[in-house]
Order: sequence, then C-alpha cells, then structure tokens
Amino acid sequence: MTPLPDPLPITPFTQPARDSGIILPGSKSLTNRALLLAALCDGPVTLTHALFSEDTALMAAALSTLGLAVKTDPAAQTIRVTGQGGKIPAPSAKLFVGNAGTVARFLTALCAAAPRGVYQLDGVPAMRKRPMKGLLDTLRTLGADIRCPGEEGFFPIEIHARGLRGGPVRIDAGESSQMLSALLMVAPLAQAPLVVTLAGDVRRPFVEMTARLMGHFHQNPNIRADETVFRIDNGTAYRPPAGTYAIESDATAASYFLALPLVTGGRLTLPGLRGPGGAGLQGDTRFIAVLRAAGLIVEEAGGGLVAAFDRGLAPRGVDQNFSEFSDTFLTLAAVAPLLAGPTRITGIAHTRRQETDRVAGAARELRRLGQEVAEEEGALTITPRPLTPDVAIETYDDHRFAMSFAILGCHDLRGNGRPWLRLRNPGCCAKTFPNFFEVLAQVWKNSHTRP
Repeated sequence: MTPLPDPLPITPFTQPARDSGIILPGSKSLTNRALLLAALCDGPVTLTHALFSEDTALMAAALSTLGLAVKTDPAAQTIRVTGQGGKIPAPSAKLFVGNAGTVARFLTALCAAAPRGVYQLDGVPAMRKRPMKGLLDTLRTLGADIRCPGEEGFFPIEIHARGLRGGPVRIDAGESSQMLSALLMVAPLAQAPLVVTLAGDVRRPFVEMTARLMGHFHQNPNIRADETVFRIDNGTAYRPPAGTYAIESDATAASYFLALPLVTGGRLTLPGLRGPGGAGLQGDTRFIAVLRAAGLIVEEAGGGLVAAFDRGLAPRGVDQNFSEFSDTFLTLAAVAPLLAGPTRITGIAHTRRQETDRVAGAARELRRLGQEVAEEEGALTITPRPLTPDVAIETYDDHRFAMSFAILGCHDLRGNGRPWLRLRNPGCCAKTFPNFFEVLAQVWKNSHTRP
C-alpha cells in the first residue's frame, strides 16, 4: 500500500455522494473474538471475510507464538486456525499486543485458562495505561497466578498458568466490556461452572455479541441482557460451525460512510450490513438511529443498507447517550459543526481511557476548527460556529479520529472543491481499516463521474 502524505489533505465533494456498493472490511470485534474461539476449538476453523489490520494481525501473530497453527490469506480475506481445545502448545512465550484492547484482554484470559505455561504480555506505552485490573482481579479469584512487574493492575503482566477453578466470581468491567467478554469466552475451560456477577454497569451490546458468537461455536452461555448474574457451564468443547465462519462487515467502519451523505448530500449503498434488531451481532448498528434523528434516511434493501440525504436540507443536531456504542461517538462529534443547532453527546467517560483520551481530543480539535465546545467528564456539547479552514487535525495515533474528521473534510467549505482540512498521521487507520482512504477516494471518484 502506497504511504499517505502526512498531513493528508482531504478533497471535498463538489457533487452529492453516489456509490452503489461500498466494500466494508470485516468486523474487528468479531474477527478477534472468532480468532480466540477458533483457538479454543479442537480442530481447524476457517474465518472468511476476516479483517486484516494491525489489531487482527497482532492477535493472529500471538496465537502463532503460542504454538497454534494460523494460516492467513489476505487476498482471500481468510484466516485458518487449528485449535487444540484450549491447550497452548508453547510452554512459554512473550506476546506483544500493541495498543489493541481486544488482543490484550482476550490473550490474558486465554493464557490464564491454560493448564500450564509461563506467558509474558506487554504492549506499547499507551497500552500500559489502559485498564486491566477488573479482569486480572477476577482471574486471580479463579486461581490464576498473574504478576504485574510494573504498576499493579496494568501491563506488562506475567502469567504462570494453572487453569481456572470456576465457581462464583464478581467482575468489574465498567471500564471495558472486553474484560467480561474475555472471561465469558474462556469460561467453558474452567474446572467447574462459572457464575459471574457484575459489579457495576457494563456496555451490554458487546457482551451480547460475545454470547451470541459463542452460540455459533456450539456453546450456550446463560446470558440475558437484563440480568447481572450469568452462568456458563464447563466441560462442553467449542466446535467449529461447519468448519468455516463468515465475519460480518464492520458496523463501526460503516458509521463513517453512513454519515457521509449528511455532509455531502447524495445516496450510498453499503452491502452486507443489517440494521439494528436484525440477525446481525454488532451493537454499533444503533448509530443508525442517531443519524436518522439528524435527518438521514436509512433503509434496508438488497441485503444491505442505503443511506440518503438531500443536500438542500439542513441536518439537525441531536442529543444522544453513547454509553453502549461509544466507538461511533467521534463520527457524530466530527460532523456536528454541520448540524443545525447544538449536539450533545453523553455516556463517554470511559473513552478517556481508550487509544487516547477521546473526549479531550475531540474537544481540542473541534475548538481548533472554531467550534464552541463544553467538555465534561463524560459528555460533550458542541455548538456549531463558522468552520476555521486550513487546520491540520491531530489524530493522536487513533484511527477513529482520522476517519471521523476525514468525513468532515469532505464538506466543500470553500465552494470550489479545494481542500481545507488536513489529517496528521493518516496511516493510523491501519489499526482497523487499512484501506479507508482508498475506499473514500473511490466513493469521491464515483460521485464525480457521470453515470
């Protein structure tokens, strides 16, 4: 892939967006969960439409380091994993997780549940600041020997595996639902059924995603959305679903292109994506309702979604709690300067401890663009003001900043198609959507080419 200029100027749309088939990557959340479940199966599983990105590459590489056979085919978008029923062939290993929360938490649970072995896990400096304590405390309650050579409750960690006892346990997954998901996925390997009680709130959609995905791999976790106590039986092996498993298109990646017509007008089709309430597993499809509240028309058609907006209309500001689908809040925050009236975003305090402090970063960049922003611990109120041109947006090595503000840059601020917004470190999109700017450029080309 050709390196992108840094900073990267975003070319505005002078015509309404038009594309009949945007190809989205596979879901990062589902790919990394499915990789873990494939490793827990006793036999080979082939994942199709798998995401190939930094996060999934880290997960696949770690499984290989643990001695599991992992064969990747980026051209075919397939990953074949030969699991060994929860056993880890390598008696010791050093695992690098980068700044990937799913990789860090899922591998921690996997290694702790192994019958034996010594495993060291570490990441980049930013990963050493991300919350792990809730998961580590719970695994220790279940008998895991986990040591923190640095600050207690954070990476790096060293695991002296001896399996998990099972039984009753509490977990505080308020800072990241990934900690609960990690525990649930390895629970069938425990020596007794696991009865998990939630200590505090948790973002339910990702937990429900995990439970339903476990069901696809022939587990039946007793998890209901309205409960705070879950029971997961042990002793039932994971089994591959007919040898292959198809990964859904990424609903969070879809949020950027769903929002694009609000910025440019026009009509876009996203194949292979379902709206909320359907058969899909991803909670981030709830963002569709937010865009509808802003005025976007979104309909299901032909096995996908169609998003449309009349550029002669003014999209509306919205008031939305993002606690259960917070990966999409930056998409709304970035386009809020173009909405009529203030936009209030709540339920995002936990995003201060993700790849970066997303609340502070969003406030800082929007102010540099001339916007009025009221920042609270877990909320932003954005009141539109005239946009300040010729700004280079800092992305904080955070893929979601780059993609969200790229959509804002598609607005033809000057009315002549000249770029007015640039993005620093655009290559950070490799974390979850390596060809994002190629896809955006293709949509631009299709929109400016006569049919």
